[in-house]
Amino acid sequence: MLGLLVILGLIVVAIIYVIGVYNGLVTSRNGYKNAFAQIDVQLQRRYDLIPNLVETAKGYMKHERETLEAVIAARNGAATGLKAAAANPGDAQAMQQLATADNTVTQSLGRLFALSEAYPDLKANQNMMQLSEELTSTENRVAFARQAYNDSVMSYNNRREVFPSSFVANTFNFAPATSLEIEKPEQRAAVKVSFT
Repeated sequence: MLGLLVILGLIVVAIIYVIGVYNGLVTSRNGYKNAFAQIDVQLQRRYDLIPNLVETAKGYMKHERETLEAVIAARNGAATGLKAAAANPGDAQAMQQLATADNTVTQSLGRLFALSEAYPDLKANQNMMQLSEELTSTENRVAFARQAYNDSVMSYNNRREVFPSSFVANTFNFAPATSLEIEKPEQRAAVKVSFT
C-alpha cells in the first residue's frame, strides 16, 4: 500500500512538472509573439509615412519618377511581407522574407534621401523635414522593437532546447522561433536623414 502511494505521488509530481514546463513554453511563445507585434506596429508606422514622404518629394523631384516609384514598390512589398510575418511570427521563411523586404525599403529610402540633397527647396520644405524627423524616430523604435523580439525569441528557444524541457517541447510540437536579422552589416544602421 505504501509503495502504491509513493508511485502515485511520483506520478502526480511528474504531471505537475510537465504542466509547469508546458505553461512556461506557452508563456515564452506568447512573449515573442507579443514582441513581434511591437515590430509590426513600428514597421506599419514606417510604411505609412513613406507615401507621405514620396508625395512631398514628388512636386520637387519631377525628374526622379523612377526612384519615387521604387520607394513605393519597396514599401508595398515590405507591407505584404509584414502581413505574412505577422500571421506566423517566428517562422524562418516569414522572417527571412520580411528582412529582405525591409532591407529593400531601407535601400530605396537611402536613394531617395541621397537624391533629395540635390533639391534645396525640398530639403527646406517643412513637411519634408517633419516627415524625415518622424521617420528617423520610427527607425529607432523599429530597432528597439527588433531587439526586444530577438531577445524574446532567444529566451523561448533556450527554454524549449534545455534538458529536460526539450522532451515536453518536442512532445507538444513547440517549433523553434527565428530571429529577425538584417542580412548585411552595412544595412544595420538606420536610414540617415539630414536636411540641414
